[in-house]
Amino acid sequence: MGLQASLQKIRKPWMERISRELASGEHVRAGFTEQLERFFELLEQTLVTGDTAWLDPILYDWGRSPTETNLEQGDYYVSFVINRMIALTLETARDTLNKKDALELLAAVIPILAHSLSVVVRYEMETRVAHISNELGKVQDKLKFLDRNKSNFISVAAHELKTPLTLIEGYTSMMTDVVQGSEHAQMKNYLDGVSTGIQRLRDIIDDMIDVSLIDNDLLTLNIQPLWISHLLTLLQNEFKKTLADRQQTLTVHPFQGSDMMIYGDVERLYQAFNNVVANAVKYTPDKGAITINGRLLPGFIEVTVSDTGIGISPENQSHIFDKFGQLGRTDLHSSSKTKFKGGGPGLGLSITRGILEAHGGTIWVESDGYDEVKLPGSTFHILLPTRTEPNDPIMTKFFGQFEQSKETEPSGKENPPTNNPAA
Repeated sequence: MGLQASLQKIRKPWMERISRELASGEHVRAGFTEQLERFFELLEQTLVTGDTAWLDPILYDWGRSPTETNLEQGDYYVSFVINRMIALTLETARDTLNKKDALELLAAVIPILAHSLSVVVRYEMETRVAHISNELGKVQDKLKFLDRNKSNFISVAAHELKTPLTLIEGYTSMMTDVVQGSEHAQMKNYLDGVSTGIQRLRDIIDDMIDVSLIDNDLLTLNIQPLWISHLLTLLQNEFKKTLADRQQTLTVHPFQGSDMMIYGDVERLYQAFNNVVANAVKYTPDKGAITINGRLLPGFIEVTVSDTGIGISPENQSHIFDKFGQLGRTDLHSSSKTKFKGGGPGLGLSITRGILEAHGGTIWVESDGYDEVKLPGSTFHILLPTRTEPNDPIMTKFFGQFEQSKETEPSGKENPPTNNPAA
């Protein structure tokens, strides 16, 4: 018996067997029998011609046919159907044909069905990847929308809070003037406490505004000549009282590059260094040590701030630079900026990263892990470019205002020498 005759002989029992098994499932689709008839006819054409291209149209339709439910639940319906089709073809040929005809037919048909399975799996995977990519795109759009709304809320809230805070600050100052004198000592203490709270709230609002500026690429830099050593000396002076209260030590080692004149925003860079040192103070127990060191690298100055504190677990070492990147239980934190594990809005290191990146630099942290007993400590690495000219073309992309100022200069006029700090 020829292959085509053998195929026609098993057609009816093949159709009945596959329809009975697969059409009884809950995943069966309407028109399954008609699709099965179409597949068998194309299978016959393929067997006669030896060209699997006959099956491509129906395989493409099947591979691209998963429903939204199938995609979301991870079902592979079509590949399952063809898998069972192969098994049922083996059974039907064995039960319907003699051994010789069955072997000849299966030797010709099984490779075709295996090829069909591989094609369908590929189409199913492509469809699933496209679905997942589409879903990821939707999620990313939602995250961007939420992040934009959060940034807008921070900006609006910060600016709206400044007005009533200024009023409170003004009235508190007037009340302080009224109660001057020994007979109002207790009231003056109360007002001093209110003033401290006002300043703390103002710092938080200023941080919120800075985060909003960084998120919206509106942070402007006032570029001036500066020396890293000067900033570090100012930091030592500012933290003297805090360090004395906490019985901590802050050691600043002179290093190559610290006395090198570079250009940057002095106030913003001081703010960035201040945040890092304050973080070290906060997460180092009393009597601990903080060390600032550095080195000169090709094109950069690296400043390191090391502490003998509680350390940071590896999974949190990038999270601490995110907005509101608080670690641990906030309900157990004190509200102080300098007490051990003191709380806060979690904006300081995020602002620091934004300021450094605006200068063309970066920041990262290294730590052996978190341990409040062994105190492994942390080391923050700060990289700043050795920008020795205010309009250094290498750094133009980080300082758009200088590029704009160069464009407005009269043509044919040479720039003044930039190795002069006053230039």
